[in-house]
Amino acid sequence: MNPTLKGMTPFIVMEVLEKAQEMAKRGIDVVHLEVGEPDFNMPPCAAAAAQAAYDQNRTHYTHSLGDPELREAIAALYRREYGVTVDPNCILVTSGSSPAILMALQVLCDAGDEVILSNPGYPCYRNFALACRAVPKEVRVFAENGFQYDVEAVRRAVTPHTRAIFVNSPMNPAGVLVEDAVYEGLASLGVPILSDEIYHGLVYEGRARSALEFTDNAFVLNGFSKRFAMTGLRLGYLIAPQRCMRALQILQQNLFICASSTAQRAGLAALNGAAEDVERMKAVYDERRRYMLGRLREMGFVIHTEPKGAFYIFADARKFTRDAYAFAFDVLEHAHVGITPGVDFGTAGEGFVRFSYANSLDRIREGLARLERYLAAR
Repeated sequence: MNPTLKGMTPFIVMEVLEKAQEMAKRGIDVVHLEVGEPDFNMPPCAAAAAQAAYDQNRTHYTHSLGDPELREAIAALYRREYGVTVDPNCILVTSGSSPAILMALQVLCDAGDEVILSNPGYPCYRNFALACRAVPKEVRVFAENGFQYDVEAVRRAVTPHTRAIFVNSPMNPAGVLVEDAVYEGLASLGVPILSDEIYHGLVYEGRARSALEFTDNAFVLNGFSKRFAMTGLRLGYLIAPQRCMRALQILQQNLFICASSTAQRAGLAALNGAAEDVERMKAVYDERRRYMLGRLREMGFVIHTEPKGAFYIFADARKFTRDAYAFAFDVLEHAHVGITPGVDFGTAGEGFVRFSYANSLDRIREGLARLERYLAAR
């Protein structure tokens, strides 16, 4: 086996989900509070556009960078929401945001180069870096500080081999927004920022800022899975500096050719016509968020920083356990509720668990009632 693969860690949330699915086959009803996937259907205008693309035989390769109309619409989105000018020729449309992460790192990193990421943070970043034979360099972020980077700690972690700094706002797992001062501080370090903005559009308090508002030395990752509930269409994009676009295009041509032509038509329709659908989804998510925050606190979980975006709550469960992994699987086995152990997001997540409110309010109520009975029985 390739030694690189041996260093990769499993995505624990998927292992929780897969065990829950096995339980469901045995007739056990499991409430899913572990998975970060919208429970809504895609906007009707996007579904209609995808169907029309099939009907009109728009099922052939597009330009490797992506449908020009879609890239124009993405540039318009960033101009409208962030006041930044993006050249459509600096946008690469991808089959979900994961290939965008992979190709950005391939362009930036040689073997042995370093990539800074937060601990806790989205676990796949580390494995993407390893896949590119780069070295993940973790910087601890603390619940008591709102899971914000300490810019001085990041500065100390930067070496001549540092090629990128990952930023995720709203953050998975905590749902917090990166503060302006943090963006400004990171931009001052002169290291490219890999800004994961996939949860933009799902913000309930405050305003998400794009890294492009603070620096041109940024690679912005975004897509349609979360904001538009289009996970299965696998449609994302990367906004990158002009100097890197030819290399990214060559990678795309060889590794992926282009993103799905029909998905791109659906994405264009979503950008142009799904604003009201997104607002409705946001209102529902916010209702669930507020309900879950109250119930978890009633049960004794500590919420150091309330989430302002995405659809997660990262709860301190140290009142109940010092082994979040064992706790999560015990809750699944005995309470029939899926939750994600904090160690999935790094060693600093020990003692925390992540709850997703991407499920109906009725199911959330049921799941938390089961969890409350489980905790009382312990």
